[in-house]
Amino acid sequence: MRQLPAGEQIFLDHIGHFAADRGDAGEALARAGFAPTPPSVQVNPGPDGSMAPAGTGNVTAMFSRGYVEVLFKTADTPLGRQLDAALARYRGVHLIAFAVADAARHHARLAASGMPMQPLVAMQRPVETAEGPDVAAFTVARLSPGVMPEGRIQMLTHRTEHTVWQPRWLTQPNGVTALLDAVVAVGDTAEAAARFSRFLDRPVTDTAAGPVIGLDRGRVQLATPDTFRDLIGLVPPGLPFIGAYALVVASLDALRARLDSAGLPFTVRDGAVIAPFPDALGQGAWVFVEDAAALPWRR
Repeated sequence: MRQLPAGEQIFLDHIGHFAADRGDAGEALARAGFAPTPPSVQVNPGPDGSMAPAGTGNVTAMFSRGYVEVLFKTADTPLGRQLDAALARYRGVHLIAFAVADAARHHARLAASGMPMQPLVAMQRPVETAEGPDVAAFTVARLSPGVMPEGRIQMLTHRTEHTVWQPRWLTQPNGVTALLDAVVAVGDTAEAAARFSRFLDRPVTDTAAGPVIGLDRGRVQLATPDTFRDLIGLVPPGLPFIGAYALVVASLDALRARLDSAGLPFTVRDGAVIAPFPDALGQGAWVFVEDAAALPWRR
């Protein structure tokens, strides 16, 4: 399966939990049946070849389509301080990343549209591959802090697909194969939808669950707090709140057995399994389905 977009395509690439303790967060992922990669520390290469700490590191759970990462602070940099500030608001998901073929072009488009932007960043992190040490490299377009109050909403271009989606990491014990949608509770769905539409250069579609921005792969579903509670069964700790994301599994029966064996709570609803994140991963929930049509907000 092709991982990366081509031409004008935009994919929902990954979701990021912000965690206070990387060890506890990695253990929580494993307990839920994910296979987390080894931790790595992100750096920003300088023009002279030097490597400056970005301020964060991560572990990831890689799927045949997309992935989930857990970010933790590694240095007192602007990015590291942003992570601290986000954790002070609530523990959980604070990042939605969209893959594009040319992050620099989208950076220029957004700046020209009047959206305040941070400088385009070349970021990389060391990774181990089956052949030995290598790097995972990305070009990242980020809005200025606060432009998207939902969290770190960014676009990126992968420059090293082979080191990010290594075949040995793609099999998840819980059967997850793909990232589907992100669900965000907001106070004003129309205002948030307009911003996401402008950022993603995609139209808004109104649904019974609220406005949705559809991509070439994946969706962003916006919901009022009451609708979010009805869909997910959780009350947002505050607004805005990136409170849930959807994952495809090979078998819901096998997934339920895995969660049961780990002592993790979940509810079953019309072809979907909704499981609150373990405490180390923050507030929010996974929504697992075999078929995207079974997602509560897509019905």
